[in-house]
Amino acid sequence: MSAPTSPVPAATILMLRDGTAGLEVFMVVRHHQIDFASGALVFPGGKVDAGDSHVRRRCTGVDDADDVALALQVGAIREAFEECGVLLAREAGKQDLVSAARLLQLQPYRDALVKNEVSISDFLHREDLVLACDLLQPFAHWVTPTMMPKRFDTWFYLARAPADHLAIHDGHESVDSVWINPAAALSGAQTGQYTVIFPTRLNIEMLGTSSSVDEAMTMAQARTIVPVLPWTEKRDDGVFLCIPAEAGYNITEEKMG
Repeated sequence: MSAPTSPVPAATILMLRDGTAGLEVFMVVRHHQIDFASGALVFPGGKVDAGDSHVRRRCTGVDDADDVALALQVGAIREAFEECGVLLAREAGKQDLVSAARLLQLQPYRDALVKNEVSISDFLHREDLVLACDLLQPFAHWVTPTMMPKRFDTWFYLARAPADHLAIHDGHESVDSVWINPAAALSGAQTGQYTVIFPTRLNIEMLGTSSSVDEAMTMAQARTIVPVLPWTEKRDDGVFLCIPAEAGYNITEEKMG
């Protein structure tokens, strides 16, 4: 057998708000031509870029972060901006996040970043912005199973969505978007309204144990994050997908097929 492919570092944000139905999370539907999780309801995110570790001086809350952790946090914020137009950043020297009016002026950079016409470093320096990595709360860490041809080493972060930022899908990697209560997302997955892959479902379930953004943040802060590398076990009654019990999810195995 050939050796497993090395997982690519990636990051994603569960962007949260308090809605009329309680806690809501922003999710996007992947384009059907995307080669990973095509057509699935997922959180905005993607692989880390080489330049994501080169902007330490343009970040807050990263004093204790090594270059890998820095790149993951920068990548998470960059991907959220590219994919849904929300930017966790401040103008240099300011306390508040960029305003809706300022964000509107920055929208052309979304496409330029996606097309690599501008680097994250150039973007931040041109516009004198500082990324608000201090607002990211680590939530989970999943690694794609070794038998998969395309693998990611993904960190999941929670963040409170800026109230005046309009989150909307990019129309390229994602073709639809929704603010959704965790229970509604899980219900939609059961009825076939949504396609929700295993890691997404378990993280939605965990998020659903909280009824507000504050509760979710407190829960995440108290979590011991254990890397989750699922594996399969063949038994007399079928093949099971397994994850470590210490990861803290409500299941440790699930029968496949």
